[in-house]
Amino acid sequence: MLSELRYRDALLFWTGIAMLLALVIVTLLSISDARLILGINPWIKPMKFLTSITLFLWSFAWFMPETQDKPRQRRIVRWVAAGSMTIEIVCIILQAARGTTSHFNNATVFDGIIFGLMGLTIGINTAVVALFLFILRRDTPPQRTGYIWGVRVGVAIFLLASLEGGLIVANNAHTVGAPDGGPGLPFLNWSTRYGDLRIAHFAGMHALQALPLFGFLLDRMGNPFAAVSLRRNLVVGAGILWVAMVGGLLWMALNELPLVAL
Repeated sequence: MLSELRYRDALLFWTGIAMLLALVIVTLLSISDARLILGINPWIKPMKFLTSITLFLWSFAWFMPETQDKPRQRRIVRWVAAGSMTIEIVCIILQAARGTTSHFNNATVFDGIIFGLMGLTIGINTAVVALFLFILRRDTPPQRTGYIWGVRVGVAIFLLASLEGGLIVANNAHTVGAPDGGPGLPFLNWSTRYGDLRIAHFAGMHALQALPLFGFLLDRMGNPFAAVSLRRNLVVGAGILWVAMVGGLLWMALNELPLVAL
């Protein structure tokens, strides 16, 4: 599978490998680092982002052959996605090493520059996700209907979740009803007492993996040329339910309700 991933898009593959190597390093650093940032080990946040970024890059690498024959647009997507995610994680790791927060941090001019740079790179990355959605193939092979529609709907929901990140920035915190840094779930650190905007953001972004997988499994069931419209409708219906789930999680957060109350 790794060799296939490398064949589909070498740049995104190797950038993901670099993220995994960095994940190993920050995990080792977390073992011997007794510092706390907002009540948690400073390397937890880089670990979460490195995992998420790897999944994002490798998902786009896997989907790249499903785009139209537009080499220029493909290059823009792969280079901007790889570059913006690299800048993002370097900023997060830098601030963790300095013992301070990366997001919503305007304590000094330098901190403000770092936070602003991260916002800029995420905005640019969101734009290339929209470009990727635009250049996805227009045709739908009957034997791959579920998978192709899963990619389309998954990327669209990922884009919506990326835009929802602007709500987190507007709130100037991920917690709703209290300052960031209170009690949270292990590792994820989602608030267990108040609303947390990261939960809806997380669920929306990982439609990128869940819906193509769902569509792929549908395609593998029975005659792949039968019930084309049914497989398409099931994937689209799953996408609608996924958006409803994300909307429910967002409603809970905005109403200061934790996903798990402890």
